[in-house]
Amino acid sequence: MAHPKRKISKQRRNKRRTHLKLKPKAYYIDPESGEATLYHRVSLESGYYRGKQVMVGLEEE
Repeated sequence: MAHPKRKISKQRRNKRRTHLKLKPKAYYIDPESGEATLYHRVSLESGYYRGKQVMVGLEEE
């Protein structure tokens, strides 16, 4: 196994890890129900996906 010759400092380690942070999820406001919905997901409240009703929503039951 390879071992480092010198200890990597915390500052140097953290500089390498700066790009590993999480990004916020993209969402849109559903025009039918007005709720925030993730892209490429069916709105569970209204049952709409891309302006078309594809399933029975929770409001209609």
